[in-house]
Amino acid sequence: MIIESLLDTDLYKFTMQQCVLHQFPGADAEYRFKCRTPGIDLSPFVDEINAELDHLCSLYFREDELAYLDSLRFIKSDYVEFLSLFHLKRKYISVTKSQDYPCGIDITAKGPWLHTILFEIPVLAIVNEVYFRNTYPDLDETEGVARLERKIELLRNEPDNGGLRISDYGTRRRFSKAWQKKVLLNMKERLGGIFTGTSNVMYAKELGLTPHGTMAHEFLQACQALGPRLRDTQVFAFEMWAKEYRGDLGIALSDVYGMDPFLRDFDMFFCKLFDGVRHDSGDPFVWGERMIEHWKANRCDPRTKSLIFSDSLTVPKAIELYERFHGRVKVAFGIGTNLMNDRGPQPLNVVMKMVKANGQPVAKISDAPEKGMCEDEGYLRYLRQVFGLPPVA
Repeated sequence: MIIESLLDTDLYKFTMQQCVLHQFPGADAEYRFKCRTPGIDLSPFVDEINAELDHLCSLYFREDELAYLDSLRFIKSDYVEFLSLFHLKRKYISVTKSQDYPCGIDITAKGPWLHTILFEIPVLAIVNEVYFRNTYPDLDETEGVARLERKIELLRNEPDNGGLRISDYGTRRRFSKAWQKKVLLNMKERLGGIFTGTSNVMYAKELGLTPHGTMAHEFLQACQALGPRLRDTQVFAFEMWAKEYRGDLGIALSDVYGMDPFLRDFDMFFCKLFDGVRHDSGDPFVWGERMIEHWKANRCDPRTKSLIFSDSLTVPKAIELYERFHGRVKVAFGIGTNLMNDRGPQPLNVVMKMVKANGQPVAKISDAPEKGMCEDEGYLRYLRQVFGLPPVA
């Protein structure tokens, strides 16, 4: 089976779930799958996906896995005890054929947030691997290996690569579990300090890598329903994160409402409290320049802060960004699909996003319009009005 360990997911799922346990234990959530790649029909694979989900929901954390999580400085003992009893419940997720969606299937997870939050990453990894092993069953590795070799050489040959830091963020859209491991082993062996780790907790444990991750969009989205008045929910989300982690895991996400509302809310208090900001949509060069100026305006030395770039990165784009910002601010790069699914066939652009919290619609208003997701147009219009954003043309 594809998923054999509940650690085979991104670290930020655990850091968010811990926060949910302590701050929002009674919240409900609903997630829905979306394939953004046109012309893809996933309906022939519904039975296979369901069989993989049956197996996923039979898994529990093993003692060595719990011990590993317990060894991470920001993971608390009561959360580890909770995980010792935890498993994903099959009743909270369904996969059916549906002509209502261009890809031919509907995947919905619905139930307590605490018990649905860990579905996203393994579900996306399952869909990807099922699709590619059926569509390209005999795909030779030669092209993928050659592409990986070119990326490694680009990084090794960058003249000023002493501060260049690359991490793997590719679990959700990997070609396969085996290919992800092969890529990680190659990068660990060949790149030395340039390769800093992975978001995948299972492979971090197995390969002796550093796990990376803090928060995702769903955390700020959920606070639209769980916080005070809507205009204050971004501030509320950052405050609840700080309440949970007391200054640790201090990388904020900037693109749930767009850059302008983020900068209005990310005031001097948050500038000083958080270590840096992660970019996930919009022009990364413009974004980086604006963050540097924002820190300066709020009496912070940008050289002490971090910009984390993670939006559809390639190695050449990461190097270009590094050359622009290195020395002015700390920079790091999370590369996903371009590392873990670059073997020749077009990768799938699949997501599984929160669409409701406590029965209320939630939304992401991205600086890249195609990355937004909301099922209630009326709510989306209201949200844009509240945050002072122009209506969609």
